Amino acid sequence: MTTLGDSFHVYDTTLRDGAQREGISYSVTDKLAVARLLDSLGVGFIEGGWPGALPKDTEFFARAAAGDLTLKHAQLVAFGSTRKAGVKVHEDAQVRALLDAQAPVVTLVAKSDRRHIERALRTDVDENCAMVRDTVRFLVDEGRRVFLDAEHFFDGFAFDPDTSLRVLESAVEGGADVVVLCDTNGGQLPLGLSETVADVIARTGFRVGIHCQDDTSCAVANTVAAVQAGATHVQCTANGYGERAGNADLFAVVGNLVTKLGLPVLPHESLAELTRVSHALAEIANIAPDTHQAYVGSSAFAHKAGLHASAIKVDPELYNHIDPDTVGNDMRVLVTEMAGRASLELKGREFGIDLTRRPEALTNVVRTVKEMEAGGWSFEAADASLELLLKRELSELDEPPFTLESYRVVLDHRQDGAIVSEATVKVHVAGERVIATAEGNGPVHALDAALRKALLPHLSWLDSVELNDYKVRILTDQHGTDAVTRVLVESTDGEREWTTVGVHGNIVEASWLALCDALVHKASRVTG
Repeated sequence: MTTLGDSFHVYDTTLRDGAQREGISYSVTDKLAVARLLDSLGVGFIEGGWPGALPKDTEFFARAAAGDLTLKHAQLVAFGSTRKAGVKVHEDAQVRALLDAQAPVVTLVAKSDRRHIERALRTDVDENCAMVRDTVRFLVDEGRRVFLDAEHFFDGFAFDPDTSLRVLESAVEGGADVVVLCDTNGGQLPLGLSETVADVIARTGFRVGIHCQDDTSCAVANTVAAVQAGATHVQCTANGYGERAGNADLFAVVGNLVTKLGLPVLPHESLAELTRVSHALAEIANIAPDTHQAYVGSSAFAHKAGLHASAIKVDPELYNHIDPDTVGNDMRVLVTEMAGRASLELKGREFGIDLTRRPEALTNVVRTVKEMEAGGWSFEAADASLELLLKRELSELDEPPFTLESYRVVLDHRQDGAIVSEATVKVHVAGERVIATAEGNGPVHALDAALRKALLPHLSWLDSVELNDYKVRILTDQHGTDAVTRVLVESTDGEREWTTVGVHGNIVEASWLALCDALVHKASRVTG
């Protein structure tokens, strides 16, 4: 696949517009790391921020110019505003800061709605157009490539199209390469937006870009609709980050353009990197990845209904809109009370367990899963516990590495106000009876510590296993019974992660069941 090169622009604004999301605060080091990841993906332009307006952005461009950022695919973009009303362009400090950033491309933001020009800028349309024209021409004369973000374009065009078009004309007269139509308030819907884009292109012949906010949950759809109407420049953010409801999601937009419209907007090898890069950028932003995000979410190709699994067993394409490998993702079959035989067959295949020749065992497992889930168990997020259940049913599981005699947990509220839990476990391991006691900052922590203390001298691999996450849910909808507690434990050995589940009326016992499954699962992989 040959990319479209400069005939189509994928323009990322994560470091500026995406950073406006509530809860995101990138350091300069973070910004450099984000830029490197985006460049590795092959986007054409990376908007680094607003130099002169924000100190961190000014430092980012300074470090980039000093050699801390080497880009292989993308061009770095500095974002800023036009000259102020009544100020000569070469005397405007903000415009000078854009030059000082030393970025080869500059994106200027300008008002394109007459109401904003008159009420927010407190100037007239003639002066606003002169501000745009003068600033673009000045930057072009200084060797910069310039794009114009026409702010509030769609609302302005609906109110007074002549004014909005005059702003675009002023930019092109000054030498702008692209005029970007911005749905700044995010209120557009795809059909109306695409009609406006087509109308603007027909009237002007300009090269048009699109920038959509997600306030109607249509940012991705609006962006794709704009491309179908003739836009050849799309502005997006990683994972849709941005203020309010966010922006058009880079990964969904690229996924749609490549797999649905056949536009090779990224290097061929980059499409399979979408999922990895999405998750890496989420880590830098310190935001949990959206499991249900299109194309790259962990649930994007996860199937729960038994009807789906039956079809997938015949042909995975019957219930997947693309091959998950195309975007670096995986198909998963979730085993729940909705599961049938096909779901468990496919899940067994993931674990390397062939259930097709064991119809009786398969029937028993299906029945067991449905009964357990009716009692509050959930295996869709606990593959390790499900694998153990299957192996036990097939008698393919070795003896557990230890057996419990008893455990006890007490809570000590001390005079200084400290609350400490103490756990004692009695287990049989390697032919010995072992008793161990440990303290923790809660009953589960203490129990885990005591169990490790008892087992570590006998299980050499235990030192690598850590408790990664711990989730508790109280289930109150169990008919005819008291509420029960479901505990999910995520463990890691530094190379892989696995999740186990425990359910009981007592939170400590539910936790114990999940903890034990975690160690039994690890032991089965060590000896398997």
